[in-house]
Amino acid sequence: MHLHPFDPYRPLSSPIHRLDARSKLVLAFGFLLTTALTPPGAWPVYVLLLSLLLAVTILARIGPGYVMRRSALSLPFVLAALPLLFSQPGPLVGSAVVGPFHIGITAPGLVRFVSVALKSWISVQAAILLTATTPFPALLVGLRSLHVPPLLVAVIGLMWRYLFVLADEAVRLLQARTARSSHLAASPGQSPAARRKPGGTPGGRPLGGLPWRIKVTGGIAGSLLLRSLERSDRIYHAMLARGYDGEVRSLETHRLTAVDRFSLWVGLATFLSLLLLGSLFGG
Repeated sequence: MHLHPFDPYRPLSSPIHRLDARSKLVLAFGFLLTTALTPPGAWPVYVLLLSLLLAVTILARIGPGYVMRRSALSLPFVLAALPLLFSQPGPLVGSAVVGPFHIGITAPGLVRFVSVALKSWISVQAAILLTATTPFPALLVGLRSLHVPPLLVAVIGLMWRYLFVLADEAVRLLQARTARSSHLAASPGQSPAARRKPGGTPGGRPLGGLPWRIKVTGGIAGSLLLRSLERSDRIYHAMLARGYDGEVRSLETHRLTAVDRFSLWVGLATFLSLLLLGSLFGG
């Protein structure tokens, strides 16, 4: 079973899709490294990084809305950087009294917090672009071609594939719950009116209340864990029977084209220029 919402790859025809996976991996890593090393408060560089992402998104024919919606999932994790607002020394830009505590937001803390939020948001957008324009098997082959340790590549590949196994088992359990907890369920002695009345079970217990939902959810979580472990064990033994030894292999061997090499060198030169520019504007 393959659930499309879990697969970020979008099979389109664009210059970005046609680039070799190795080039895109190196460029994505260079972009993430450039974003991480950009000093806090280098706002012109952040604008240029976002503009570069927007240009690549349009060139890949994905659409900015697709990337923006998915990258919004990273925003709650920015809350981990909230202590920066209060822990950095400097002039105050605001203060508040919370019980016996007096909390002050400093200007350097605000700059660092906004910078961390922008870096996280930009980095997630770059990862979304990479996975949306490159099939996952090509990413695995590209990682091995770049001499990433085989064990790490195998863990990444199995983690991704078992996500669909978990989703498959969860869908089966939800279907089983729906089939066994119909609102029209009734005992043989009940009247037709009682059968049509929603919210009841054969034993007269209310169906759909919070305690019942908590109990069912706990049972589903436990069953999902046990069934996933059993199924993953069967899948692993099937893979061993077919000669799997932990190495990712591909029947096709690709060579970097002139376009791949040109894109790679231009991208790396652009990242270096942005780092130099960031050293001028960073605070």
